[in-house]
Amino acid sequence: MEQTRRSFLLSAAFSTLACVRGLGRGAPPSAWRLYVGTYTGESASRGIYHLSLDKDAGTLQLGGLAAETASPSYLALAPNGRWLYAVNELTELAGRPTGGVTAFARDPATGALSSLGQQPSRGGAPCYVKVDRAGRYVLVANYVGGNVALLPIASNGALGEATAVVQHAGTGPNAQRQTGPHAHCIILDAPNRFAIAADLGADSLFIYRVDDRRGLLTPADQPMLKLRPGAGPRHLAFAPNAPRLYVVNELDSTLVVMDYEPIRGRLTERQTLSTRPAGATGDNFPADLHVHPRGHTVYASNRGDDTIAVFSMARDTGRLSLVQTVSTDGRWPRNFAIDPTGSQLLVANQRSDSIVGFKIDPVSGRLAPSGSRIETPTPVCLLFAD
Repeated sequence: MEQTRRSFLLSAAFSTLACVRGLGRGAPPSAWRLYVGTYTGESASRGIYHLSLDKDAGTLQLGGLAAETASPSYLALAPNGRWLYAVNELTELAGRPTGGVTAFARDPATGALSSLGQQPSRGGAPCYVKVDRAGRYVLVANYVGGNVALLPIASNGALGEATAVVQHAGTGPNAQRQTGPHAHCIILDAPNRFAIAADLGADSLFIYRVDDRRGLLTPADQPMLKLRPGAGPRHLAFAPNAPRLYVVNELDSTLVVMDYEPIRGRLTERQTLSTRPAGATGDNFPADLHVHPRGHTVYASNRGDDTIAVFSMARDTGRLSLVQTVSTDGRWPRNFAIDPTGSQLLVANQRSDSIVGFKIDPVSGRLAPSGSRIETPTPVCLLFAD
């Protein structure tokens, strides 16, 4: 059954499947450190958790609660590695109809987080946060608010009040999910010149020119690109080695390849293909999207099918082909992450309280289970920190 984001918040009630201990001295040099964003409220989670992934063996070790905060459903790290930002996916904060964004100081040696304060996100149910490459501001997508906001970062890592809030407009044919705008993601191009937002409710990508000195977002020459009706664009990712943008659509289970013109921030649709194999049936709602660091493979998560879809790229044309769908060994794979070397992939299975590991073939990009699995309450975001 299709569910709204608000119903996700109210139905995230899962038991804790493993006890966690407090933070120790951090991840050993042979391991990656990660943070896990979760839903709190009716679930057993208390906020942001901390774990490590062995770089060679692929084994996971849970380190405990890194910070207590309400429904930190998406996380982002500043370029200096010292500050971490989390959306608080709420529809009310201190009696106001808004969610929040919380800043944390991070101890790189231990992974410990300490709060630097919270700001209103200026819209309900913020579900995505992104730090610009210079570490000067964060961008936030507010799902229920149907808007995006820019918040400046102070010299100590704390956030100031939003200096730009842009309201989206538009609807789609899906009567349950598209009666109004629902901003779901906002990312920046490599030069920090343009920001692109995916709006599930409006079936649109909104393109903004970023004024980082004054903290403003203004419509680009091409202010909006409409996708096909009922697509429901959710997440975006740029290719690391080509002027190309990928879009995963939640409502029609498709992946769209866009050509990107970085001087003016223009997008042109190039290819659309399914995130499911031929003949797949039943409800399915893609969620997350990532590109391999080498750029030769694109991955998307399917909630419903409970798979990761693997797309290979043709070297001569750049066109994608679906080459593999692999079970996530859990339910409702909300988010996943690839380690910085591109050798391992971890999946957060929201409805089975599990994080599951895969090895990535260095040539083909295909996935194989690593046998690694750890249990933590309602994981919905994974962030590699070092």
